[in-house]
Amino acid sequence: MKFKQGTHRFRLFLFCVFVAGAALQAQPERWQQRVRYEMAIDMDVQTHRYRGSQRITYSNNSPDTLHKIFYHLYFNAFQPGSMMDVRAQTLEDADPRLSSRLPKLTTEEQGWIKVRSLRHNGAKVDFETNETILEVTLDNPILPHSNAQLDMEWDAQVPVQVRRSGRDNREGIAYSMAQWYPKLCEYDYQGWHANPYIAREFYGVWGDFDVRITIDKSYIVAAGGYLQNPQEIGYGYEEPGTTLQLPPGDQYTYHFFAPDVHDFVWAADPDYAHTKFAADDGTVMHFFWQKDKGYDKAWQDLPAIMNRARTIINQYFGKYPYNEYYFIQGGDGGMEYPLATLITGNRGLNSLVGVSVHEQLHSWYQMVLGTNESLYAWMDEGFTSYAETIVANELAREGLLGARQAKENPFSGTMASYTAMALSGQEEPLTTHADHFKSSYAYSMAAYTKGAVFLHQLEYIIGKAHLAKGLLRYFDTWKFKHPNANDLIRVFEKQSGLELDWYKEDFVHRTHTIDYALQAVEPGDNKTTRVVIERKGRMAMPLDILVSYANGDQELFYAPLESMRGVKPPESQLERTVLPDHRWVDPVYTFDIPEKARKVTKVEIDPSGRLADVQRGDNVWEQK
Repeated sequence: MKFKQGTHRFRLFLFCVFVAGAALQAQPERWQQRVRYEMAIDMDVQTHRYRGSQRITYSNNSPDTLHKIFYHLYFNAFQPGSMMDVRAQTLEDADPRLSSRLPKLTTEEQGWIKVRSLRHNGAKVDFETNETILEVTLDNPILPHSNAQLDMEWDAQVPVQVRRSGRDNREGIAYSMAQWYPKLCEYDYQGWHANPYIAREFYGVWGDFDVRITIDKSYIVAAGGYLQNPQEIGYGYEEPGTTLQLPPGDQYTYHFFAPDVHDFVWAADPDYAHTKFAADDGTVMHFFWQKDKGYDKAWQDLPAIMNRARTIINQYFGKYPYNEYYFIQGGDGGMEYPLATLITGNRGLNSLVGVSVHEQLHSWYQMVLGTNESLYAWMDEGFTSYAETIVANELAREGLLGARQAKENPFSGTMASYTAMALSGQEEPLTTHADHFKSSYAYSMAAYTKGAVFLHQLEYIIGKAHLAKGLLRYFDTWKFKHPNANDLIRVFEKQSGLELDWYKEDFVHRTHTIDYALQAVEPGDNKTTRVVIERKGRMAMPLDILVSYANGDQELFYAPLESMRGVKPPESQLERTVLPDHRWVDPVYTFDIPEKARKVTKVEIDPSGRLADVQRGDNVWEQK
């Protein structure tokens, strides 16, 4: 069959358009759902129960029709026999706060949320409570790119403080109210994330929270939101010169609003002291603690230090985008939430600063860069731990941490901890779901330690300048979104001009270790010194090799990894020789050092200590 030339070209054009269009359609669309919560609760401080009402305006920005929706009911985990309890009893190194206390909770000490009614656009819908997940079947589905109204009424009982949330914590704080409301599960390009709660990580829908809390007027409430009625509350919330308009009766209603967040936390206690501090970046920082002569001084010294910490954080990691932040005594250690943290407060100053810096930094990693913590805990806890190390070292350098001294390599302890884990046989890939690690040790080392090593070692790969600029670029590109590991890597590829997918594949998806050794330093041909480096670990890396000469000179030899498709820029004033690429398949890498009338006295792989080499003892050769 023959076609005229013009017809053939036209059909070819249509075919190309079709293929290109199909390819575009095949790309995942990075839409995000949106929600607005309007909630009101009435707290009975005698029974520790409250009645709540909730209206959610839900924007289905996805291309999918939703026939079901799901809510988290976190308080239902605080019962004997719950999945959280069973997990705590069967995990080899379970958190004793859970394993020893959950089975013993009495009926009055347990937590629960009981949904009384739920309406979708005014019509009742069927629902089923499956422990910590409410499963809802919709008679009329939520169509793509449409809004839905969800009205709920529920009753709840606050559990005795066991983990993160509850009443009467070990320091005597009355209420630490985290994960206290029916929270809509997130639906994203991977579908629903209706994970049962077993005490690990969280994920939420971006939106606005309008919350009213009615409670006995003897209680002072602090929350992660902007108080809307300070003149009706007092307790230092009101502006100077404002005339208080305290309502009659035995209860006050606190009205808070939190914009562009994915959760809301509050706490209450009759004995809270409250102070606020105008930070240099324009943020108002609030501090709530239970006055005690043992640690009052630490809390009074905290605001100025947190102000300096905030300035450092803004400089290194991006500008804090909200107007306020709350440091609140409560909880069971330290736990982050949007605009606020709950921290135990009976600490010395350095300990209080440490936990405050860490939890405040979560406002960058997870509260603004809203990764799915269950899938990417290392992008939350690990990056926060990395940033905390940098900030704490700067505070120490400025003399703000007492006798604590700044370190030349503040990550030496982190690298040692990673090495111990990598050699223990207990390491699991960073891609492991947070709830499914075999041990708490493996989870914490992966999420906190290896996550921090990921960034510290990335600096080794792409250079200090690119990492610093890349961190700011990551924040500006993905703030108020849900970035994943691919999004992260692409930011640093664009910043550095290097390919980095190999780094993600080996360091995130696998547990391959890095282990290089100086196999030989010996005379070579034509009056050279030959260096033979053995790759004993399965993961290949670019190599910085520092050579010292008898006359005191030093020279850096740099072997880029072939997979990088480029080289990192120089990081110091040292003379640097760029060697041929180091290929990941090669078990041995060899190069020659021209003598230049200088005698080689020392050769060292990775003098900066940023390479996560698990056996560093064979990284140095010295002439005897």
